[in-house]
Amino acid sequence: MLTPVSFAEAEIELTHEDPDDRTRVIVATGEVHVSTANALSTALAAALDTGHTAIVLDLTGVGFIDSTGLSVLLNGLRRVTRARGRLALVCTSPTVLRLFAITKLDTTFDIVSTRETALERVHRAVV
Repeated sequence: MLTPVSFAEAEIELTHEDPDDRTRVIVATGEVHVSTANALSTALAAALDTGHTAIVLDLTGVGFIDSTGLSVLLNGLRRVTRARGRLALVCTSPTVLRLFAITKLDTTFDIVSTRETALERVHRAVV
């Protein structure tokens, strides 16, 4: 007889800070997964909708990103670029960094290891 296996639902917690009128730091904790990616997409859209074009996405608390999550990040980058803004990712997880490297998205995204560096990058590029 097989014993049913239960899997915990993937969760994500999103918070944000606005250091100034054009900058938003979105902090993600958990997993960017098919069931959580929409929340991240909504947070990125809300940042742009409120005029924030210098966006830092702090992924230091994220341990896993699936293909849906990568798609959300790429769409977010496209939207930020169209708004003449800049997006930087803060990432230190070896698993997530490996995903970016394997998919060659490490050359598409501006990925840094600290929030301070990310803020410098987005401010340097946004006029």
